[in-house]
Amino acid sequence: MKITELSPLVRRITADNGGVFTGAGTNTYLIGHQEITVIDPGPASKEHIENIVKICGEDIKQILVTHTHNDHSPGAKLLHQRTAAPVMGMYALHKEMQDPTFKANRILKHGDEINEAEYSLKVIHTPGHASNHLCFLLEEENLIFTGDHIMEGSTVVIAPPDGNMKQYIDALEDLKNIDLKLLAPGHGNLMENPYSVVDWIVSHRMYREKKVIDAITEASKATLDELIKAVYDDIDEHLLVIAKYSLEAHLNKLIEEERVTLEDKNYFWKG
Repeated sequence: MKITELSPLVRRITADNGGVFTGAGTNTYLIGHQEITVIDPGPASKEHIENIVKICGEDIKQILVTHTHNDHSPGAKLLHQRTAAPVMGMYALHKEMQDPTFKANRILKHGDEINEAEYSLKVIHTPGHASNHLCFLLEEENLIFTGDHIMEGSTVVIAPPDGNMKQYIDALEDLKNIDLKLLAPGHGNLMENPYSVVDWIVSHRMYREKKVIDAITEASKATLDELIKAVYDDIDEHLLVIAKYSLEAHLNKLIEEERVTLEDKNYFWKG
């Protein structure tokens, strides 16, 4: 068990669930020292939960969940059972690929605040990666816990129907209206220059969107399977199955903007 002191108020412990989607593993953040807020207790790992309890003792005040994907929220039920600390988060609009064990003692909404003697956290709804995705702003340090809204070293998968590319990009742009110094992602290390990070992600998504448009206009009509290799010709072939989710999300965005139509599994460019 490795505990990383990130600031006077923030510690990090990473779950042992590394992989393609999770990088080195899911980060669990511990905020404060007397009345501790746990952000993202991770997967249903008894070892990880016991490590959290060993660090925090009886000082856990509440458990916050950025979203209910299986690498972030199943540990909330186990930690609640061990400590009775209330679980707080939001329910997703769609059940596909969500944690069925998640139960919120308090449903959070955009703008809510969690105030303790040592610190204050502000809830920011950032849909896109998931409809119920929340970020948490530590106001004393202008540090934001980004869950899977922003990851270090990789762009996140946007998987319909719960994932929405237009909402994702809009929520990214909204972060630039907040006074930020550091990003604390759900996977990876602290990230500096938050606005540059946001600009890079949006630019990358727009680059990918242009490739989608170019591929459709060149083919006049195309299915997902026909588009995937043209749009993601710069990634390893074994990752195409994952990339197909984000491709569909890009196409849904273009449909929402009335630039693309879908008929019998074929996508057509409207312009």
